[in-house]
Amino acid sequence: MASRRLFLQQILALGAAAGLTPAAALEPRRAAAAELTSSGSPLLWTPRPLSLPGRAPAPAPGRGLSLSQIPPVHFVDIAARCGLRAADVYGGMRHKDFIISTTGNGVCVFDYDNDGWLDIFLPNGWKRGLRSGAPDAPTQHLFKNNRDGTFTDVTREAGLDRSGWGQGACVGDYDNDGHLDLLVTCWGQNALYHNNGNGTFTEVTARAGLLTPEREWSTGACFVDYDRDGHLDIFLARYVDFSYNSVPRPGEGRYCQWKGIEVMCGPRGLKGGVNALYHNNGDGTFTDVSEKSGISHPSGYYGFTPLTGDYNGDGWPDIYVSCDSTPSIFYRNDKNGAFTDIGAISGLAYNGDGAEQAGMGVSAGDYLRRGRLDIIKTNFSDDTPTLYKNDGKFNFDDVTYAAGLGRITKYLGWGVMFMDFANSGWLDIFICNGHVYPEVDAHHLGTTFMEPKVLYYNLRDGRFANITARAGRDVRRHHSSRGLAIGDFFNEGKLSALVNNMGQMPSFFYNTAPVGNFISLQLIGQKSNRSAIGCGVTLECEGQITYDEVRSGGSFISQNDLRLHFGLGAAKEADKITLRWPSGETEVLKHVAANRFYTIREGEGIEKKLTRSAARIIKI
Repeated sequence: MASRRLFLQQILALGAAAGLTPAAALEPRRAAAAELTSSGSPLLWTPRPLSLPGRAPAPAPGRGLSLSQIPPVHFVDIAARCGLRAADVYGGMRHKDFIISTTGNGVCVFDYDNDGWLDIFLPNGWKRGLRSGAPDAPTQHLFKNNRDGTFTDVTREAGLDRSGWGQGACVGDYDNDGHLDLLVTCWGQNALYHNNGNGTFTEVTARAGLLTPEREWSTGACFVDYDRDGHLDIFLARYVDFSYNSVPRPGEGRYCQWKGIEVMCGPRGLKGGVNALYHNNGDGTFTDVSEKSGISHPSGYYGFTPLTGDYNGDGWPDIYVSCDSTPSIFYRNDKNGAFTDIGAISGLAYNGDGAEQAGMGVSAGDYLRRGRLDIIKTNFSDDTPTLYKNDGKFNFDDVTYAAGLGRITKYLGWGVMFMDFANSGWLDIFICNGHVYPEVDAHHLGTTFMEPKVLYYNLRDGRFANITARAGRDVRRHHSSRGLAIGDFFNEGKLSALVNNMGQMPSFFYNTAPVGNFISLQLIGQKSNRSAIGCGVTLECEGQITYDEVRSGGSFISQNDLRLHFGLGAAKEADKITLRWPSGETEVLKHVAANRFYTIREGEGIEKKLTRSAARIIKI
């Protein structure tokens, strides 16, 4: 892998000497990788590998778990019994005429009313031909956690009953008033909702300076304090410039067929989007700094999900963007208000063969417990997910096959999360799947429109085991899934997974198996932004470390619990917890007892600690 990365670096260096931009220098290689094979996929064809050195070697035998040592993991879908009955509407389920009806929705989990319990927000879509304002028009949904294992739909009371081609959502306290605000992305106008602190929201998009052209298509978004001034800024990933009149119909063009089937067109052949960055002015308004910051310079990419993180340990947030059918983008934070795309030289723009992929979802986590954020990305069918190991100093290696993640190629992946299923202290992987072409069901091509989830258990030696078959029949049920978010919804010390299914009710996966000990951290900034987004936490326990960050956005255009959840296995305490706040301040906590929910305020240490409920809320 190091030699492949060096190979790309040499190409870029030669291009720079010739006065070429990085994109121009790599264009011949990109063209070779994108040469169409017999599959003919408009969203992703199987690229011919470049003539680069071989794959990373498999890890040396270590102290990894055997299959018999994997503890029970059993997920049950409890969505219906919890009251989560909002149907996702996103175009037709038997045929898709336009690409707008294929991407689907993310999911968003956050405590909107500050009662200490996670609530649920579900963006929603549309169907061409529906009348705006009609009584049966689909809207987005907000579900309040009743703290008894059920949720109540409070969308209308909260002022969130908006319709349209929604995409994803993220949260952050952009005005530092102690209440989490909500940003919803759309094809057309995005929506910024200010949390009024009384259970209601006010849309402030225009007032905040966030109006966009009608044809703008924002997919993923995140709040990020990129300049560390204590105010959350906004990053938007953009997909394609789309209108019904600007694209051909199924079967009419080169990129309107897939394996001989006439399907909707794109994204190839359509104009790619331009990502955006808005600086928070500190007065409730934002200024577009996309050009000034360099965010708009990589243009023409099909951006999906942004993933923030301090990937080199310098205390500044960088931004990775999974892109569909184009190289992924990795914005290095230059610490002066500007970013530079170093996707190619870092190893994150392509897979280990130097080929473009059709990236969808993305997650960061310290799966090797080395104190660094590694990355996993989901991709189109006829491909595998991609696991990138962070070797430090912005160098990433594709270790997909060595890790055991290269065996399944027939699924089309979307939402993905590093997730500690059993509170072992080691991060596992949860992947949602679903095709974009309903038409495949009639052609017996070895794939289906609706697909199961896939779960991988961390064997602790760099490898993962596929445990889908033993994780419960509900995860094996077929849906065309998109967004995924995780969190401790019932304050029991275990993580559940919420999934948005295209054209169906959501799935809500609860683990009924016993889990180990845990520590949960809710962080509150003072000098830093109030919601502590970007705060890095290193936990040391029994001679091992693990690292995580408070993050807005991720998975597939979704939002996870802002609280940081650490599994401890059988340990009774964490030996040390080190917090590095976005302000640059560092705090150290020692001998932190397990099985507690801690609230930590910047500069003041532990403000509150609560034990998990003795009563089991969800009874299976």
